[in-house]
Amino acid sequence: MTQTIRSVAILGGGFMGAGIAECAAVAGLPVIIRELPAYLDGARTRLEKSLESTVKRGKLDPDKRDAALARITFTSELKDVAGSDLVLEAVPENLALKLSIMKELNEIVSEDTILASNTSSIPIAELGGAVSHPGRVVGLHFFSPVPAMKLVEIVRALDTSDETMVTAEAFVKELGKHAIVTKDRAGFIVNFLLTSYLMGAVRMYEEGFASREDIDTGMKLGAGHPMGPLQLCDFIGLDVLQAVCTSMFDEFKRPEYAPPPLMSRMIAAGRLGRKSGRGFYDYTQ
Repeated sequence: MTQTIRSVAILGGGFMGAGIAECAAVAGLPVIIRELPAYLDGARTRLEKSLESTVKRGKLDPDKRDAALARITFTSELKDVAGSDLVLEAVPENLALKLSIMKELNEIVSEDTILASNTSSIPIAELGGAVSHPGRVVGLHFFSPVPAMKLVEIVRALDTSDETMVTAEAFVKELGKHAIVTKDRAGFIVNFLLTSYLMGAVRMYEEGFASREDIDTGMKLGAGHPMGPLQLCDFIGLDVLQAVCTSMFDEFKRPEYAPPPLMSRMIAAGRLGRKSGRGFYDYTQ
């Protein structure tokens, strides 16, 4: 029987988790954000700033912003998500962490609660194997920044039920997003095509073939891309990209997915992109 999502819980209040929570709250759904105590205030501030920015740009009325904020509850207790119809994890891209969370959720939520993951590369089937009734486990891969990006990849694992897929598609539509459906393999649709392109640009820069500016300008003016590949790497985050590329290389063993050595050096130096102030470009000014 197809389920209607009337309440949502988001695990993780980072850039992605807060963005998903914002979209759900603006769409009229009660939302719980569960975050570790040390990061709870940061999650609240991040979400409030994002909504305020939306109001300043004229995309949202102040009254609707206030109503959305009133629908959001913040907690550091995982047990508080027990009554939600859909629980979506948006924690860091770490398999052991995600599996641990799924196992904990299995003991907390009811057997018909839909469990979703915002992973961009980890197999949904593996996460589903950590819970009873794996037919309720689905991938919901949002794109950054979530409030602005219209696409959501719905990832169907081997055991994901038809009912879960229908419910997931209806939920994505309710958020005002466009859903595309993909099989459960590393990278799904977008990252499978995107990462080899981005890593090719990093290798080109690493080898001194062209300057970062000319690589980016070439793709913007020559291919009509809104953002150059090295700029996009900085926007996504080099640490996030490395995790995605490593997962894809592990699955497919194709060299175009292997992160170039330069990325590892940059990550080690704390140059993660926009979020750290420096990546291929300097954002500190």
